[in-house]
Amino acid sequence: MRNEVVLYSKEDATGFVTINRPEFKNPLNMSIFRALDKTLDEVAADEEVRVLIVTGAGNTFVAGADVNELLALDAQDGWRASRFQQSVFNKLERLRKPSIAAIDGFAMGGGLELALSCTFRIASTRAKLGFPELGLGIITAMGGTQRLVRTVGYSKASELILFRTIMSGEEACRIGLVNEVAEPDRLMEQAKGWARNLAALSPVAVRLELELLLNAMGQGFDAGLALESGLAPLAVASQEAKERLGAFLAKDKK
Repeated sequence: MRNEVVLYSKEDATGFVTINRPEFKNPLNMSIFRALDKTLDEVAADEEVRVLIVTGAGNTFVAGADVNELLALDAQDGWRASRFQQSVFNKLERLRKPSIAAIDGFAMGGGLELALSCTFRIASTRAKLGFPELGLGIITAMGGTQRLVRTVGYSKASELILFRTIMSGEEACRIGLVNEVAEPDRLMEQAKGWARNLAALSPVAVRLELELLLNAMGQGFDAGLALESGLAPLAVASQEAKERLGAFLAKDKK
């Protein structure tokens, strides 16, 4: 419980990472990414921890990126931020330990990108998942485009991103975006059940299997990430994006 914006605890062989800005619906900012980066290093080095559960404080997983920070970015700063954010989510995906996103409430934009970086996703029946970025004049830039296509396929990924579709947990499960759905009061217990099942496996075999599964997705992923980082800052630095983001922030404060 050392970090203010990212909480970390352990229970038996399971680690728990909680994004902790519930008063703002847990938006991702650079402080969270820096804290998460250090926490993942700790998880990776701890042989007692065999599974990681990622969740959000309160009744929201992660509502998206911090709009205040986006408004302050120019193209160069945006590129650097995107590459660092991608590196943190890559570290989560390549942890060599299974990870489970326990999704309650909103998992929007960067929040859904965080969930997609986990091995598994369990959503509550009141979860809402989607990518609203295009409506704000920006694009996904934390690995979401690459991971979404590989999870649900090109056509469905295009629908979710271009039409800014907001999906329920049940619909997300139907298309394979999440693995399972639970009632809100059973969400964490269900995630813990999955964790106990995974923790009982050989950690060496699991590590090797995860490496094989990631490799099976094929080549070109890093090139796709680089392209996201090259294009996203151009969008966020545009005048239209500044206007739309500013309008969104003003509306949110009312």
